[in-house]
Amino acid sequence: MAASLHGIWSASCMFMCVFVFMLLNTTCQAQLSTTYYDTSCPNALNTIRTAIRSSIAADRRMAGSLIRLHFHDCFVQGCDASILLDESPSIQSEKTAFANDNSARGYNVIDNAKSAVERVCPGVVSCADIMAVAARDASAYVGGPSWAVKLGRRDSTTASRSLANTDLPGFGDSLETLIAMFDRKGLNARDMVALSGSHTIGQAQCFTFRDRIYSNSSNIDPGFATTRRRNCPVNSGDANLAPLDLVTPNSFDNNYFRNLMQRRGLLQSDQVLFSGGSTDSIVSEYSRNNSPFREDFASAMIKMGDIDPLTGSAGQIRRICSAPN
Repeated sequence: MAASLHGIWSASCMFMCVFVFMLLNTTCQAQLSTTYYDTSCPNALNTIRTAIRSSIAADRRMAGSLIRLHFHDCFVQGCDASILLDESPSIQSEKTAFANDNSARGYNVIDNAKSAVERVCPGVVSCADIMAVAARDASAYVGGPSWAVKLGRRDSTTASRSLANTDLPGFGDSLETLIAMFDRKGLNARDMVALSGSHTIGQAQCFTFRDRIYSNSSNIDPGFATTRRRNCPVNSGDANLAPLDLVTPNSFDNNYFRNLMQRRGLLQSDQVLFSGGSTDSIVSEYSRNNSPFREDFASAMIKMGDIDPLTGSAGQIRRICSAPN
């Protein structure tokens, strides 16, 4: 009888241990939710939207910059606002990584949005979530798609310049390299092409496309190359700007893909999407019909926002976005 009771007690104890472990594990792996701030900060999204709209109204180019900022954050350590951290004795800032240095923009816009949210509900909304919402609001403001942003990310206390230098795509990357880099983040080739379509807005610096426009390659339209050379000399003007979409550079549409089909992609990493490779059919589809592009872009942005977020008790809610608490 005693042995039987002991067996029952042992089984019950084991069940409780398993239950507690599962409960703790679920808590640690809390899921993001579109309603995350509905109770804790119901005015958060409207407050962020107001700040983002104001910034883009003052600088139309900022729309593309904010989408890119979220992308560059998520590809390094996950969507944890690590890109916003300044250099310190314990932090090697991602801001000075090759793909970000004197290139990534919008830090001040996120700071302003954070300050506005802090006045409404201090210590509740993460910088990582603000960036995710800002990217959505930037897209919608310039005529692009909108989507329900999943929320509940927390902010990292660390950054990684070395990972930023290896994990962020480069302007000269091949199609195979791009597909592999996105695949490592859980994004397929279609996601990659759709996300590249954010280059329908924004501008690039001369040094990122100089080799392409002076290459005399068969994969660039000669007239387009000549036009771009006027503001991008061979040996100077590294920071001179050119629109990524030469037709409608301030509107979110599918002209970017039409440009690629005419060999008028500004960056080499743009043109490789339509150069006889596996993604040609996707570019062709998006160029003919804007709707699939918009739908796929929104879907890909949601998937990108799911890359390794900090949730539950991991990380922190930074008081200011440029430094840990």
